[in-house]
Amino acid sequence: MNKKLITAFLAAALLFTQLPAALAASVPSREDAAQALAALDIMVGDQSGNLNLGAPVTRAEFAKLVVAATPGGESVGDTVGVSPYPDVPRDHWAAPWIKAAVDQGLVKGNLYGCFEPGRTITLAEGVTIVLRLLGYQDGDFTGVWPAGQMARYRALKLDAGVSCGQNEAMSRGDAMYLLYNLLTAQSKATGTYYLNSLEPGLVGANGVIDRVALVNSAMEGPIVAEGSWQGRIPFDVGTAAVYRGGVRSNLSAVQELDVLYWSPSMRTLWAYSGKATGTYEQASPSASAPTSVTVSGRTYAIESGDAAFALSDLGTCRVGDTVTLLLGRDGGVAGVSSAAVSSTAVYGMVIAATPGSYTDSQGHAYTANTITVRATSGQDYTYQVAGQSLKPGAVVRVTPGADGVSVRRLSTASLSGTVDRTAVRIGNRPLASDAEILDVYGETGAVRIYPSRLAGMTLTDRMVKFYATNAQGEISHLILNDATGDCHSYGILTAVSETDAGMAVMGSYTFDLKGTSTTWVSQNSVFKVSPGPCQIQGLTASALGAGLDRIANLTPVRLDSIQGNQGLSIKSQAYTIWDSAAVYEVRDGKYYSTSLDRVAGGDYTLTGYYDKAEKDGGRIRVILAQ
Repeated sequence: MNKKLITAFLAAALLFTQLPAALAASVPSREDAAQALAALDIMVGDQSGNLNLGAPVTRAEFAKLVVAATPGGESVGDTVGVSPYPDVPRDHWAAPWIKAAVDQGLVKGNLYGCFEPGRTITLAEGVTIVLRLLGYQDGDFTGVWPAGQMARYRALKLDAGVSCGQNEAMSRGDAMYLLYNLLTAQSKATGTYYLNSLEPGLVGANGVIDRVALVNSAMEGPIVAEGSWQGRIPFDVGTAAVYRGGVRSNLSAVQELDVLYWSPSMRTLWAYSGKATGTYEQASPSASAPTSVTVSGRTYAIESGDAAFALSDLGTCRVGDTVTLLLGRDGGVAGVSSAAVSSTAVYGMVIAATPGSYTDSQGHAYTANTITVRATSGQDYTYQVAGQSLKPGAVVRVTPGADGVSVRRLSTASLSGTVDRTAVRIGNRPLASDAEILDVYGETGAVRIYPSRLAGMTLTDRMVKFYATNAQGEISHLILNDATGDCHSYGILTAVSETDAGMAVMGSYTFDLKGTSTTWVSQNSVFKVSPGPCQIQGLTASALGAGLDRIANLTPVRLDSIQGNQGLSIKSQAYTIWDSAAVYEVRDGKYYSTSLDRVAGGDYTLTGYYDKAEKDGGRIRVILAQ
């Protein structure tokens, strides 16, 4: 078993679910069980990845499976010096595994001293061996074998998914489920979940397998897809399951300079295409042994030895160079390439423009105009822009080159149409599967959204600032102009005082944003609003000094129930709840910030407040529970 753990979060690319061990009636899918055992290198397929789950299991095959499921099982060699049984000669393919099983007290021969390696194993025999893995001895059971063992088998929930009877031959599918159930069974002596004896911490106190960490333990890499990279993968990638960017794909989708990970036991290949191009500013903690690098104002952890070498004082990259970082699945630097420089561009909006202090490769300090761009990817990048004057709110394209970056202000593009329900088209224009979308407001408001956020919306020319297309004519980058309302803040106006009489115009507004209360005073305008749930436009860290753009009340709707991200009204109309909705419990006229989960399951009268119709991008932004 591969003991290497990569500490990272694996996105949904693995398509695993968490299954409590205690739910005997909940049988995992064959795919989930097979992937878990493959990740642990317990049960793997043939050269084509076929598990042959309908085939019977021999006693020799089962001995190999159970030894592979023991701590240190991966260390069993290919040969043994003696024959473990008269009918298992030392050159038998399973001799090393059978001997290891004998040495650990897991298997025994028949009355004649033979093992019968080619005979199919019955469920009762397999259960007895698995119970020995859990620390049970034959003397722990009374009565005639296998009555006690089968009773314990059912009590430990080892039977989920197993279809054969106790005296029937097990199929490979039965063996798969039996060994999968073993992972969350508790040992006799300590009560420890069995999987934790193989990889500590993979099963939590609630009996749930941490499938992300489990698959991480089987994952190897990274390498960069360049040259004859397929020869560096220790199996035929033509037969592998391939994921690219978290989506099930195929080998032909893997592109030059993708970052690759793989699992031989799972016969799976993962490819990631993330890149970041900009000025190499700093290596930390030193250029002689860098563990992180700062490029265009953003710091990245270094994930591979090749990347560390390239960015060190021994490599080819120097401070001040324009570099392209090849990013792995957790955003770490897996490689560095100059080949990608000419083709990588960043689209976004300038959110800050200030002078910046830098140090050149000779250690000399200098000052340069600097902008921070919120990219369509949602990331912020900082660039030196000598000789250019760009202000916050400008929509730009940053194109790297050998001599630095070129920043171009982009003009408004014409695009309109209804986004289809599957969010793959805007009118008659297709969206790329990896399309990046930024919704912006004013000079500093900018949030990344995903295509699904726009499903069913009708976009007008006013809502679109810019879009770019890829080689296939699909929209790859899209910058919207306050299309969704997600750039604004939402909360409760707790106090309002407005004076609008001739020359005397003043307003005082106290609002609560998820538990934080702030008062803002306007000297020359009022918004004509009432206490209650509200939208606040133009609120930033410096907004109270610069002024808010607008405060508006929201529209209420009485909710009968909440199911997931949907609020169902008393008239049975569904309203989508914003992912960042502000939720308050109201007691004695006061507002207490709480969570959606808490109020959805409680005995409350619920009222949702939305900003506009869903076809226009509206959502329930605030929920009051009374």
